[in-house]
Amino acid sequence: MPVTPPDTNPQPVGANAEFRLSDYHYDLPQSLIAQSPLHSRSDSRLLELCGAEQTHRQVRDLPALLKSGDHLVFNNTRVIPARLFGQKQSGGKLELMLERMGVDGFMLAKVRASKSPKPGSIIELHGPATSSAQAETLQLTVVGRQDDLFELQAVGRSEEQLSQFIERHGEIPLPPYIERKPDSDDQERYQTVFAERPGAVAAPTAGLHFDQALMDSLAAAGVTHSFITLHVGAGTFQPVRVENPANHVMHAERVSVEQETVAAIEATQKRGGRVIAVGTTSVRALEAAASETGSVQIFDGETRLFLTPGAKFNVVDAIFTNFHLPESTLLMLISAFAGLDQTLAAYRNAVEQRYRFFSYGDAMLVWPHVGARS
Repeated sequence: MPVTPPDTNPQPVGANAEFRLSDYHYDLPQSLIAQSPLHSRSDSRLLELCGAEQTHRQVRDLPALLKSGDHLVFNNTRVIPARLFGQKQSGGKLELMLERMGVDGFMLAKVRASKSPKPGSIIELHGPATSSAQAETLQLTVVGRQDDLFELQAVGRSEEQLSQFIERHGEIPLPPYIERKPDSDDQERYQTVFAERPGAVAAPTAGLHFDQALMDSLAAAGVTHSFITLHVGAGTFQPVRVENPANHVMHAERVSVEQETVAAIEATQKRGGRVIAVGTTSVRALEAAASETGSVQIFDGETRLFLTPGAKFNVVDAIFTNFHLPESTLLMLISAFAGLDQTLAAYRNAVEQRYRFFSYGDAMLVWPHVGARS
């Protein structure tokens, strides 16, 4: 039976009492935050971190860094055009950022307006006329709130019609640190080549480095792969606002780990291969699916898993990942796996060597420090 995690927010996994938020700080020049993707997905640089040893490579070197029998796990979520625009009944303009689509026209979203809409009120989203679509309006009833998210219900639209409206009229939600409007290139490049299941409002960015040529090279090297689905929410950009990370309330994300992936991982482990998670989303999915038994299980539900230094990793043998924001939960996850001192040393080196950071930036291949693997 699939594992269903509790809805409550568990304690972070790790020795949080030994660390403060300021321990995860590093200085990053604004000029190193990548604003656009490189010409080719696999052109990015790759910093390999193994203990205290750091090696500068290219993403296209990955097949030579792995061995036959290793197994990559990708996130096949697809980013939806989650940013929409409209107005309140009063006429005041608003911007809506979808966090999650529910069933029967229900959704959770952030709403930016001069004054927050009240429960019971109606907001309208507008889809302007284009060469391929007529102008249309979508009405949403404000049902209530969950912290900073609004509960909204589509009026007179089926689930399919709602999804079609969003696809026609929504805007790709580039991260807040990309300081430009999305363009036509982002329609393709802010998706992985294996994006399949719509539902994310942010890309699983480690997967953006993989093109078909690299996938073919990995297969030729005897490296297999499978997929999990984790619909990345806007909470991935939520800053940690407490000095003690143990007091941070981790955002929930929807996860699916299916039987095919479980079987592939079990076969990899049986033959002595290594499981390489592509992205922190894949790490969270796999480790959440193994949290009850210590081995990966079928998993379908939400996770609030928060991995920090001191945590043990049951499934993942290496992580292929982008560079993450200072003082973020994602940097804490990488520090839990590679060691805090080693991770920060690698980040300082990346800054000195002028690596490109964040979603459209360069990548790391991270091996575990002693004690991270259980």
